[in-house]
Amino acid sequence: MATPLPTARSRGVIATLALAGIVASIMMTLVTPLLTDLPAILGTSSSNASWVVTATLLTGAVFGPVGGRLGDLYGKRRILLVCCVPLVAGSVVCALSSSVVPMVVGRGLQGIGMGVVPLGISLLRDVVPQEKLSSSIALVSASLGIGAGLGLPIAAAVAQYASWRVLFWGAAALALAVTAMIWFLVPGTPAGAKGQRFDFAGALGLGGGVLCLLLAVSKGADWGWASGTTLGLFAAAVVLLLVWGFWELRTRDPLVDLRTTAHPRVLLTNVASVLVGFGMYGQSLISPQLLQLPEATGYGLGQSMLAMGLWMAPAGVMMMVISPLGGRLTATRGPKVTLILGALVIAAGYGLSLVLMGSTWGLLVVALVVSSGVGFAYGAMPALIMSTVPPSETASANSFNTLMRSLGTSSAAAVIGVVLAETTTTTGGFTLPSEDGFRTGLLIGCGVALVAAAVAALIPAAREAAPGTEATEQQPTAAEAPAPAA
Repeated sequence: MATPLPTARSRGVIATLALAGIVASIMMTLVTPLLTDLPAILGTSSSNASWVVTATLLTGAVFGPVGGRLGDLYGKRRILLVCCVPLVAGSVVCALSSSVVPMVVGRGLQGIGMGVVPLGISLLRDVVPQEKLSSSIALVSASLGIGAGLGLPIAAAVAQYASWRVLFWGAAALALAVTAMIWFLVPGTPAGAKGQRFDFAGALGLGGGVLCLLLAVSKGADWGWASGTTLGLFAAAVVLLLVWGFWELRTRDPLVDLRTTAHPRVLLTNVASVLVGFGMYGQSLISPQLLQLPEATGYGLGQSMLAMGLWMAPAGVMMMVISPLGGRLTATRGPKVTLILGALVIAAGYGLSLVLMGSTWGLLVVALVVSSGVGFAYGAMPALIMSTVPPSETASANSFNTLMRSLGTSSAAAVIGVVLAETTTTTGGFTLPSEDGFRTGLLIGCGVALVAAAVAALIPAAREAAPGTEATEQQPTAAEAPAPAA
């Protein structure tokens, strides 16, 4: 059984794991300022260049559950260090690339490193004092959004005033710094599932199914939603995931324990995670476009890429400020209340956007409100998961929850993309998304966030207090209580 660290030392662990999550999430937005220039930089078509973004999304989603299970089997610190290797290697490969294939390979390696977030959250359960656990979980969980918010303006500034290769050399340096901090500051803990086998068949089945599903969702607009390729991938995803589920229910040491995942508290949290992921990403797709569209449209705000990034940056800072407050709310009222509040705040942000979308300051207010809601919600999800699953499945369950968030963000990209593509206007000879299209996308985001709040309200009460919470709910009997943290 792991012994919690003294408070002073635990602060270093929390800071390290939060920074690791921020660095990993920065990798997702790193190439955003380069999107229009990538075809020329890599000597390829726009369609091929889009794989530079898609590769990171796919590998992060596919390898997340695998990394989580390996953390349960072989120790979370060890697998954290393993995840840092592709972060560094991928950044170096991208920095040295001059064509699309090595760039896509490098970006895929960066995506594998996304596993540091759920692993870090799970490790907190083993080493952080109970009174600090809720706030530390909230901060590390919110690091995904914090990094995305801060990464965009930094990347835009570097891309505008220096060589694009500097972005990737800088990413490599950050990843190396995080690796060193993990090595020196994060302690090793006993493997919670030591002695169990790694489920290779389950990893292949889940990886294949998720790959087909996300590939169809993310590329369906380019290939055509009714095309044979898209429909074939959706069909393959259904078959592979059904076979995977059949296997997981019958193997002795599954990659993901579906019986635990089917527990109403875990299942509804994961459903809410998909919806919150949608709500978070929808706004981050719409606001930057409104900021950058020309003023001649009547609703665009004519900002440069750098200016847009600077207007959006405070949202990442807000998430950093809000996450500890969410942790305190979780500690006093429970993570369910925090998740409901987060979803309602996201919905309120979308509601405000329908009134404030006509000014830069208005969109800043919207981004701050939505990010506040995401900060509450993202911190509550791991607490809900860890209050239900046994310690031997902590990392695996958190990684699966992160996958659910990825499904939500991918779905948002697909749905918002379709809405904007189908509602267009012509200005100055260019076809652009119309104001009605943006308003429809915002209404969809608001509706999804409200559904997330409703789903969260259905989550049953825990039989024991969530990590770091006071024991305000009915305690389990000795037979029902989860095993103590390893």
